[in-house]
Amino acid sequence: MSPRQALGEGFRHVFGRLPEGIWSAPGRVNLIGEFTDYNDGYVLPLALPFSSMASAARRDDDLVRVASAQRSESGEFSVVEAATDKLRPGATMGWASYVLGVIWALRQAGAKLGGVDLVIDSDVPIGAGLSSSAALECSVALALHDLYGLSLSRQDLALVAQRAENEFVGVPTGIMDQTASLLCRSGHALFLDTRTFEVRQIPLDLKPVGLTLLVVNTGVKHALGNSAYADRVRDCRQAAKELGVPALRDVAPENIDDALAKITDEVVRRRARHVISEQSRVLEVVRLLESGRPAEVGPVLSAGHRSLRYDYEVSCAELDTVVDVALANGALGARMTGGGFGGSAVVLVGFAKTEAVTMGIAEAFAARGYSPPQTIEIVACDGASRVA
Repeated sequence: MSPRQALGEGFRHVFGRLPEGIWSAPGRVNLIGEFTDYNDGYVLPLALPFSSMASAARRDDDLVRVASAQRSESGEFSVVEAATDKLRPGATMGWASYVLGVIWALRQAGAKLGGVDLVIDSDVPIGAGLSSSAALECSVALALHDLYGLSLSRQDLALVAQRAENEFVGVPTGIMDQTASLLCRSGHALFLDTRTFEVRQIPLDLKPVGLTLLVVNTGVKHALGNSAYADRVRDCRQAAKELGVPALRDVAPENIDDALAKITDEVVRRRARHVISEQSRVLEVVRLLESGRPAEVGPVLSAGHRSLRYDYEVSCAELDTVVDVALANGALGARMTGGGFGGSAVVLVGFAKTEAVTMGIAEAFAARGYSPPQTIEIVACDGASRVA
């Protein structure tokens, strides 16, 4: 039985009827452009071959019933119920808050929604920095959009999903994750200007030139809602305030030394240096990919990791091990990706070195007593869609 069929059967098992459809939205990995999205900057994500799926059917009342196919230890589906007009930020905790938050955000945006039954499932690794939460939000948002005949653009839906995460769940993320899940295309990375929401599809077809992109999940869990993430958002806003600009995006990279000299606090200065220099790295990677020189992207990725490790201080021992060992075994470049403090790294490597890099990382983890990492060769996939 395929995952879609299993989800449909799960819906019938829980609600005693078949769903009206099944919608899927992928997780994402960010090639370059970390922590720039909440600074009005540029990012370059791609969609992964992992997704969240939502099977759904309308109801003739205002009740929402949400079940997760990630069953409890008892083997039964976990079901959460709520009335659409009773949804309030902070009133629901856990996985269901991401689903109910989308319904709340759509209603806040003026959408006319009735009740709905939903069963959700996902194979996006949780806590791996691959946007499992955004994938869930976007699969539900697209399902409700189609079921209720809404007329929102994909960008509008991304903003709805972001509002759900920011205001309903309480996690201060930028707009990149939801935009990537909804707008990415197969064989491309998505160049996104998070201020203007302008997007451009950047070719990312590595196989013909003998390259592959690895995602290495360290298995170390992080929680984006913790104080460390919020602290960095605050530091960036403080830096922008001291520099007299709306956001760090407005500091020209060629003026970085003069700008940093104006920031009094050393920690805030380092945070700003990462964001401003990361802007340049995104534009450099776009330039290299569009000019057909993907192998030259590697050193830019590695420079990004050094900045994240020392200036933004969001790496960890396991992520540093992945990067250091990958480079030592012949990778062209590597860096941590996502919210940091664990999660995953991306590694750009030639075919001939892939096995050496993968084995080297596994052996290094074993020697250090870390849990075994999960290393996956990936390709850029399509964004969210109805699949049944």
